[in-house]
Amino acid sequence: MADSSWTSSAESLKGVILDLCGVLYDSGEDGGTPIPGSVEAVKRLKASDLKLRFCTNETQASRDKFVAKLQKMGFDISVCEVFSPAPAAVAVLKDRGMRPHLLVYDGLLSEFESVDQTNPNCVVVGDAAGNFTYENLNDAFRVLIGLEKPVLFALGKGRYYKEADGFSLDVGPYMKALEYACDVEAEVIGKPSSVFFHSVLSDMGLQPHQVMMVGDDLVNDVGGAQLCGMTGLQVRTGKYRPSDQQHRSVKADGTVDDLAQAVDLLLGARAGPL
Repeated sequence: MADSSWTSSAESLKGVILDLCGVLYDSGEDGGTPIPGSVEAVKRLKASDLKLRFCTNETQASRDKFVAKLQKMGFDISVCEVFSPAPAAVAVLKDRGMRPHLLVYDGLLSEFESVDQTNPNCVVVGDAAGNFTYENLNDAFRVLIGLEKPVLFALGKGRYYKEADGFSLDVGPYMKALEYACDVEAEVIGKPSSVFFHSVLSDMGLQPHQVMMVGDDLVNDVGGAQLCGMTGLQVRTGKYRPSDQQHRSVKADGTVDDLAQAVDLLLGARAGPL
């Protein structure tokens, strides 16, 4: 059953932001697979009068490559519509004159080619997957502990995500390990950062109350959006778990089975009674 109480505000909405992994597709071998109904749901949103953007903490591939992957799955999506942490991090690093030691997935390294990485004065950690070895974590720790004022950037702070064969650890647990070891608080670039969400809203030219965020992550997608003043809708796909309904601090404005159902309810409510 879907909670449709959130549709009462559907007419006032002017834009929608969609998470990618867990909402549009499930990750796994060969790039993952589309969640049933999601390709058509995106088409329907694009055919409506709503502005649409995509907001992801994907850090295992450059933005160009994972957009190409989604296009191959059949999604109508372009690079300029997608907001991800790596390009935002590059802008921050250049603006502040930071030289990063990178602990990221190999597929993301190309995003940082324009940034000076000699004599690092900060660490950037992303979802490095198999690169999260003791040696690599210790190298990052040694850079941080050797700085007078350690600076740690995290490309998101998710706890885990869903792959075809089950749940996998995300960047958050490794970020916390470095925080604890170095007595430093990471600067998060990506969801749920309000700065990150507001950059998407700015591109849309809309105010928070005019936009709805749809995600599978209750805390980083839904909760982060709500703290910015947006409506937060959770789908029961991806990393959703029934225990999310009893979360101690975050409550979604609505919960639906999947993106297809969300779009059905949203566009139906905007169309009004027949």
